[in-house]
Amino acid sequence: MPANYLMNRLANSKNPFQGKYKKVLCVCSGGILRAPTAALVLSQEPYNFNTRSAGLATEFALVPVDDVLLHWADEIVCMDDRQAQQILDMIDEPKSIVVLGIPDIYGYRDSELIEAIKASYGVETS
Repeated sequence: MPANYLMNRLANSKNPFQGKYKKVLCVCSGGILRAPTAALVLSQEPYNFNTRSAGLATEFALVPVDDVLLHWADEIVCMDDRQAQQILDMIDEPKSIVVLGIPDIYGYRDSELIEAIKASYGVETS
C-alpha cells in the first residue's frame, strides 16, 4: 500500500460534498447481516442518514471497523453492549454510540430485523 493511503482515506472521510446528513456507522460482529440492514433502514425515511456498515470480528468481517470509519462517523450504532464496549476501547474522541440490543438471530433484510431496528432506534431525524 502506498504511504499516503491512510492520509487519503482520512481526508476523504471528511469530504464536504457528503452533505448535511448525519454520518452513521452501523456495527455488528461481521458486518454482514445486522449492520448492513441497519444501514439500509437508517438511510431511508424518516432518518435519511449517510450510512456505512462494518464488522468488529476482523477474521471474518467483509469490511472491518477501522480508524478511518470511526473518524468518519458522527454516530455509531451497535447491535449489542459488547460491541459498544469494543468501539469505546477503539476510539479516543467522544462519539455518540447507540446500542440497539438486537441479537444475532436474523438474516439480511429480515422483516423482523427491520422492525426491531426501527423500534430500537426510534425516530430521530437530526
